[in-house]
Amino acid sequence: MPIDTIYRTSQCEWIDVEFPTKEDLQFLHERYEINNLLLEDTLDPNHLPKYEEDGNIKFFLLRESTELERKSLNTISDISTKIGIFLVDQTIITIHRMKTKSITETKKQIIGTEKDVVPPSIALRIALLIMKSFDDESISLLETMDNIENEIFLKNTNHTNQIRRLYRLKRKSGLNSRVLSISTDAIDKFRLLNLQDSEVVDLKDKHKDVVADFDHLNAQIPNLISMFLALSDQKANQVMKVLAIYSVYFLPITFIAGVYGMNFDIMPELHHKNGYYFTLGLMGLIVVITFIYARRKQW
Repeated sequence: MPIDTIYRTSQCEWIDVEFPTKEDLQFLHERYEINNLLLEDTLDPNHLPKYEEDGNIKFFLLRESTELERKSLNTISDISTKIGIFLVDQTIITIHRMKTKSITETKKQIIGTEKDVVPPSIALRIALLIMKSFDDESISLLETMDNIENEIFLKNTNHTNQIRRLYRLKRKSGLNSRVLSISTDAIDKFRLLNLQDSEVVDLKDKHKDVVADFDHLNAQIPNLISMFLALSDQKANQVMKVLAIYSVYFLPITFIAGVYGMNFDIMPELHHKNGYYFTLGLMGLIVVITFIYARRKQW
């Protein structure tokens, strides 16, 4: 996508670059004298959030949570995409590798406004919408965790699929928490812009709220995994308990059957005409006595 001028007034110019090429970055370097190293940071898919200054250029590199459900959850690029924001005098330049809600929503807000805006104000709106993307993600993960918890404890399900869902939930929560933790310094640097204190405080509060939500998730998910495994072990123990009880019932009569199965001529009741029935009756009596004993012991 070519370099696009989204908004232009006497006080502000907003240039947006989606899917940047090396030619686009070279043009920005020559036109606005932006350091090539800063521009190259916008191409690295796994680059961490940060803030840098180079002369009159202020550079924010933030990451926005995405709705893409990737199979691998190994790096922060699997759950987020980066947005580079350059503030050069009266110009703001945004660079991103894919369509993002924060840029799209900010465009709608800026184009629909009747008053002039300035580059720091645009940067703040983008940052607030980025925090909102993580807030939406935390709400989605909390709902998923509640659904899994209900299935485990109320519906009494014990599927192997549950542990996989819990693992993915844990990975996503941990990666989002890492992004937010690293973003703290960049968010704090918004105080260096020409913004009202209340606006900066609002951004910081939103960041703290989202961090707290993911801290809660990171604390609850391992507990839920532990309880799920404990319930699975308990159910396995119940099965083993039933098998053990049946083994106790049949162990004595198995012994008797083994004795009478031995090849000896002289054996109790061997030649008695009712010996077969006496032996079966004795076996049945032993089973009944064992059953009564187990019930009284509440096994």
